[in-house]
Amino acid sequence: MAVVALHSAATGLNALAQNIDVIANNLANANTTGFKSFRANFEDLLYLEKAQPGVENANGDQRPAGLYVGLGTRIANTQINFEPGSPIATNGDLDMMIEGTGFFAVDITEEEGDGIGYTRAGNFVLNSDGDVVLGNSDGPRLIPNINIPQGTTNISISKDGFVRGQVDGGDVQDFGQITLWKFPNAQGLKALGGNVYVQTAASGDPIEGVPGEGGFGGILHKFLEASNVDPVKELVDLIKTQRTFEMNSQSIQAADQALQVISNLRRF
Repeated sequence: MAVVALHSAATGLNALAQNIDVIANNLANANTTGFKSFRANFEDLLYLEKAQPGVENANGDQRPAGLYVGLGTRIANTQINFEPGSPIATNGDLDMMIEGTGFFAVDITEEEGDGIGYTRAGNFVLNSDGDVVLGNSDGPRLIPNINIPQGTTNISISKDGFVRGQVDGGDVQDFGQITLWKFPNAQGLKALGGNVYVQTAASGDPIEGVPGEGGFGGILHKFLEASNVDPVKELVDLIKTQRTFEMNSQSIQAADQALQVISNLRRF
């Protein structure tokens, strides 16, 4: 009936509106360091079974196919695209990029999880105590904590994560080694904002490792990882979503016209 078509088209409009939100967020973060784009995955809903396939009819013949009427669609989940972004050369003494698999770990105050956040953004800076912190609005400390004394110059970060520098023009000193983390299912991470993710039951437990070993990527010093958003692809997806939205609205109009015809029937 036309009522079913109305509800099915309505679910399509709702799901497509959410997809536009996802695309808009991707485009808004096209210049966000280390940002990973999201993709909305759709799934169909329940079906009204008008006739089962394989059921014998009055003549004893089996029905070759069933008769099903779908009830619309919804967004099943949003999938994170963890493809690496392009490297961008910088002059920042603490700017770094993971060349391959892995996340930096930072100390967050979020109550959920274990108080540890994970990020691909490598725009690190020093706080007032000389600790290396992520350059977002909260400034969480890098894990393990690395402290760089005041007056340090010629800071270098090796491919395997060792942070070194000269204090007051003296000999080169080691300030610590950066470690990286990975997950059995990175798609299960929860995005908090501020370029930070947290562990969930779906992501599995984090695995710590040394940069450049055990499948972890190496550290590129004085580089940042750009967002992996492809603006052209996002705009094409936006146009496709807009057109599909229009077609769903036309389905509602067609169902409304059918109901109008039915409501105007008269008995004589």
